[in-house]
Amino acid sequence: MNYDKIENLVLLAKLGEEQAKEELVKEFKPYILNLSKKTFINGFEFEDIKSECYRVLFNCIRLYNPEKHRFVAYATNGIRNSINFLIRSSIRKDKSDGPETLILDDNLENILSHDLGFVEDELFNVIFRAKLKEALNKLEYDELELITFVFFRKKSLMDYSRYKNTTYRKAVTKRNKILDKLRCLISKEEYHMYLN
Repeated sequence: MNYDKIENLVLLAKLGEEQAKEELVKEFKPYILNLSKKTFINGFEFEDIKSECYRVLFNCIRLYNPEKHRFVAYATNGIRNSINFLIRSSIRKDKSDGPETLILDDNLENILSHDLGFVEDELFNVIFRAKLKEALNKLEYDELELITFVFFRKKSLMDYSRYKNTTYRKAVTKRNKILDKLRCLISKEEYHMYLN
């Protein structure tokens, strides 16, 4: 990277020059792609991580003070710190928020992470499957379509967004809302301790 060139581009970008912003994106693209490839965050895909890096880059452009820092160090530290924060946040999250909470297969079975050996556990599974079927029947057509596409056909959300001609981010938001809706429909006080 040519540090002086980048400093000039940042100053122009702060003045609203779109061409300068595009040049900065090109300069930081290898760093962002490399960081995104090496990073795993539960619930995030490669495109999500890459988008977060670019969001932080533009935020760094907006907040940058040339009298205090060099931009390359400022931006790379900002991007790395943001990604590390997301990693720490995903580790701290309760596992009940992740995909382990509800794993759907062709038989609409919930696979629990602990060993089944007690009659109570078997009874719970039977009741839970019935509740899951009821909850799926209460979904709207487009919600059930997404669940079927992703969980039963085993397609990715990226494929779904292309199929529905929508953005990936909207597909993620829709999936999360549907899963929250399913949790609400399934969660009753007697099941609450198992789902949360």
